[in-house]
Amino acid sequence: MIFSIIFFFIFYLIFFSAAMLRMLLLFFGFFCFILFIFLLLSTNAFSALFSHSFLIYKFELINLAYLFLFDGVSIYFILLTLLLLVICILIAWNLKYKLREFLVVLVAINFFLVNVFAVADLIFFYVFFESLLIPMFLLIGIWGSRERKITAAYQFFLYTLFGSIFMLISIFFVYSHFGTTDFRMFTLMSITLQRQLLFWLFFFFAIAVKVPMFPVHIWLPEAHVEAPTVGSVILAGVLLKLGLFALLKFVFPGFAASSSVYTPFVFLLALIGIIYASCSTLAQIDMKKLVAYSSVAHMNFAVLGMFSFNFYGLLGSISLMLGHGLVSSGLFLCVGSLYDRYKTRLFIYYGGLIRIMPLFSFLFFTLVLANMSFPGTFNFIGELLVFFGLISVNVLMCVASGFTMVLSAAYSLALYTHTMLGNINSFFVKFFSDVSRREFFMLLVLVALTLLFGIFPNLITLIVESNLSFYLDSVLVVFYM
Repeated sequence: MIFSIIFFFIFYLIFFSAAMLRMLLLFFGFFCFILFIFLLLSTNAFSALFSHSFLIYKFELINLAYLFLFDGVSIYFILLTLLLLVICILIAWNLKYKLREFLVVLVAINFFLVNVFAVADLIFFYVFFESLLIPMFLLIGIWGSRERKITAAYQFFLYTLFGSIFMLISIFFVYSHFGTTDFRMFTLMSITLQRQLLFWLFFFFAIAVKVPMFPVHIWLPEAHVEAPTVGSVILAGVLLKLGLFALLKFVFPGFAASSSVYTPFVFLLALIGIIYASCSTLAQIDMKKLVAYSSVAHMNFAVLGMFSFNFYGLLGSISLMLGHGLVSSGLFLCVGSLYDRYKTRLFIYYGGLIRIMPLFSFLFFTLVLANMSFPGTFNFIGELLVFFGLISVNVLMCVASGFTMVLSAAYSLALYTHTMLGNINSFFVKFFSDVSRREFFMLLVLVALTLLFGIFPNLITLIVESNLSFYLDSVLVVFYM
């Protein structure tokens, strides 16, 4: 991946044609995706010791190591990132405005994301975690679609930056006391419960902004609405997973005791977030904002699974994150395709598109079913495992969160019926065209993977489950004492 970044910038300086750069980046994105699949298949991924480490550089003076560590959990998020990179290039295939700069921004986002999921040191995680703000700010502010894009970019940047300041304070504390921020050493650390409780809150606040959780979720719908389709795909597909990944990789092993103490508080916030986001979704007429609010609900549901502290809940949470990355990306791609044709995202202007766009309506309907966690989709596997995890910990929370699935079905079907069914709005829809070959390929890949992992979930869940113990043994011991 690093070599592809270097080569890309070299060719950026040499070649004049932006189209050549686009083809080059598409090739490297696909090459890296195949490379990581080969890495996963060429080793015993079902072993709890499955990991590949690559030391890039070691700062001896301050005991910091720029180390890549790939395991059975992080490698799936990296594969999702690389897959969405290829899809984002195809989405912007006909882009004319500042194409060269757009490709540079896209490469920077992909580079930082891969590093976030791969690095083993908390300081480097924070560096890449925050570095993502710059290219995302540019992506929303320059290539956004409406007048409020600058405001949305500022909201995204300032919300995330403010939350991460508290994480940085906790990182300095860990380093000053233990002389290292390598997450593999966290289980050996001894911190008093009082300090754990304080610094856990600092970490959690930064994570809650990224998820996002109630009440620090306001930036997400605004960012989605104003961002281009590529920005929405990256936000929903990968960026919303960074907070929960940090929780799993750094917070649980490092602050095990305080994680169990704060569980009721997190349960309450997550449940409020699910209900609030679902009810807000029902009130939306902008299709992008509807999908954005539904993403808030799904990510808060994944938080419930994380804090069940058993393998069913944790496995379900990771599965739901991966499934949501595929489904939400597909839904934003569908909304973007409609916007490209009819220049509006308000579904009150649509209707009856199933008659004139049958292929699009079929793919769209499959993604809508997946968004409401219909059986046979990967989202269903994730939510089912989360319920299994919750019912052994808190039956009331399991029942309460289960009722929210009705709201999920309501807003998902509302999105489909308002756009695809009924009568055609002849005053607005004056021309039509079904999906192009490029759009069909992108949607087909996302739909096929959602159905494949929904029917054969063991392709992912067995490998993830066998690698979870590396992160969570200490947390499970504390939680069940």
